[in-house]
Amino acid sequence: MLTGERCRVRRYRVEDADALGAVADDFLVARWMTRAFPHPYTRADADFWVNAASSDMRQRYFAIEVDGVLAGGIGVEPYGGERSGVAAFGYWLGRRYWGRGIGTDAARMFSEHALASGKLHRLEASVFAQNVASGRVLEKCGFVLEARLRDYYVDRHGAICDALLFARLA
Repeated sequence: MLTGERCRVRRYRVEDADALGAVADDFLVARWMTRAFPHPYTRADADFWVNAASSDMRQRYFAIEVDGVLAGGIGVEPYGGERSGVAAFGYWLGRRYWGRGIGTDAARMFSEHALASGKLHRLEASVFAQNVASGRVLEKCGFVLEARLRDYYVDRHGAICDALLFARLA
């Protein structure tokens, strides 16, 4: 468990399913997420995710908790082969937690922890170019904008969008 100024990052627990469903089932939360994050977000989705994440022996996915309540998620997905030591980094927050510095607190402490482990030397995060707030969070946590990936994503309305690729090195 990691404790910051505004939140804690901890393992998911089976009892998180109700709170996860409540905070994740919001189109404005899902809007700039990849389609791996379902919308609508059902109880079955919450049960599946909590069971998968809480039993993940590689410990890649974690809950963000604020005042004892699940507020979002954060994690890394390590690459393999010639990209060993590099991982995709991502996070999300429920809407009622936006604009309070919680995302920055969680992303900063989790990225520092992931890079301090010695297993990773680079974290990468790609965001929809329109998601300015997420890009700003990453910059405040030491990530650097490396590229604009043109026509990289198709958003949930079917529009083709650029992505911004950020990275943080150990």
